[in-house]
Amino acid sequence: MPLVPTKFSVSLPMPNTESSKGPSKRAATIQTPVSDLLDGILFWFFVLGLAWSPFWLGAHAPIAWGINAFLFSTLVIIHELSVILLRRSHAVGLRQITTPAVLFFIVLIWIGLQNATWTPAVTHHPIWELAGSVLGQHLPASISVNRDLTELALIRLVTAASVFWLSLQLCRDPKRAYKLVQMISFICIAYAAYGLIAYVLMPGHTLWFENPSAKGYVTSTFYNKNSFGTYAGIGLVVTCAIALRYFRDEALKAGVPFKYRLASIIETSGKAGALKLGGVFIIAVALVATASRGAMFATLFGLFVFGLLTTQSKKQRNDQRITIVIGALLLAATFVAFGDELLGRVSELGVVDGTRLAISTITLGSILNSPLLGFGDGTFVDVFPMFRNLSVAIDGRWEMAHNSYVEAFQGLGVIAGSMLIASIVLLTFKCLNGTKTRQANLMLPRLATSISLLVGIHSLVDFSLQIQAVALTFMAILGTGVAQSMSSKISTVG
Repeated sequence: MPLVPTKFSVSLPMPNTESSKGPSKRAATIQTPVSDLLDGILFWFFVLGLAWSPFWLGAHAPIAWGINAFLFSTLVIIHELSVILLRRSHAVGLRQITTPAVLFFIVLIWIGLQNATWTPAVTHHPIWELAGSVLGQHLPASISVNRDLTELALIRLVTAASVFWLSLQLCRDPKRAYKLVQMISFICIAYAAYGLIAYVLMPGHTLWFENPSAKGYVTSTFYNKNSFGTYAGIGLVVTCAIALRYFRDEALKAGVPFKYRLASIIETSGKAGALKLGGVFIIAVALVATASRGAMFATLFGLFVFGLLTTQSKKQRNDQRITIVIGALLLAATFVAFGDELLGRVSELGVVDGTRLAISTITLGSILNSPLLGFGDGTFVDVFPMFRNLSVAIDGRWEMAHNSYVEAFQGLGVIAGSMLIASIVLLTFKCLNGTKTRQANLMLPRLATSISLLVGIHSLVDFSLQIQAVALTFMAILGTGVAQSMSSKISTVG
């Protein structure tokens, strides 16, 4: 017998407004009042978690890792228990993302093996034997050169996967999906506004901590300006997408010919649209004030991709082209007005940072020392000193490779590192495919594709995806994009 009241609602067939290459069978979405209420509660706790994550130094601290791991894993457990106890299906079944899921689970298993002390001795890193001889005692050995760091890396990876899974399940409902990106936009605006205020009132501080590297730059609650630059870039693309959708809808409501739509956009800008333009302006100023060359370039590329995907449909091209042009001009004006520091850094340091390039080169060389087994996920800080040479200044301690790809290969090995990267790439391609096959809710897969490329490019020159606030926000958007990349006319439950 059912464990819940028999009253339920069934989604009615919608007009045939989109085509799909999938089966013609329409998904029957059956939700009970109890499951609706539970999903709503989970959703708002999910949003609160995303809002909290940037606060404590961008969640780049053990206390933040622990809180996020507990919060998001608990939400996943509650959701999965509800699936079992309420006898309902997942909104998006695992079969819809089989290949990325299999690759990801293999990586998780491999990280567990890297930390295992019962694996064959021939696979263990020789540093354990060396350390044991120095200490005069036997030390349990493993592939990982630092099992504590690898365990922390595993926790962060599982936390990111939890955020993706929650977003995938909760945001199959398009209304909830749009609500999530709206809340992410609001959160990003709030942190950007705080960053600008702190820049004026508390220079050289991150929160209440003294941070000399923040003096002269906007870092908000992040310790590193480049990491906040990526976070602000994500927020800027999301907020621009929301503003574009709003102005497009208002222009369509006006029902005026294309040549008169400029007047409609100007009129709308003086009403509720002013708030959305204000949000775009706040984030854009904060981003430029980080003076992060990589974050700025990656954001501009993300905006370009979103604009390109938005105008790929001939039907929508004329409707949105004028709005995109106006938005681009406003962003350019913001850059010119507030970009002196950024232009100065580009003029002084150039586009390519020689030190970061040297670090990446050294890291690539270290990969050849253990290409298959790796050194243990998350162990760069211990591995880099083994290979450091005079191409990098002798002062300073490098905790990140400033290239997430080579760091993944170094820690996981080439095969497992490729699997982890491939799992994200395949999900991004699923979103990209959704921009071509869907006709409804197109903004969401377009947005996820653009954000994926933004963080993907910036990861070539920095470590922003290794800052948890950035990674969790990205995973939330990617999960939403995947959930909305599949036609509403096919069954995705599982």
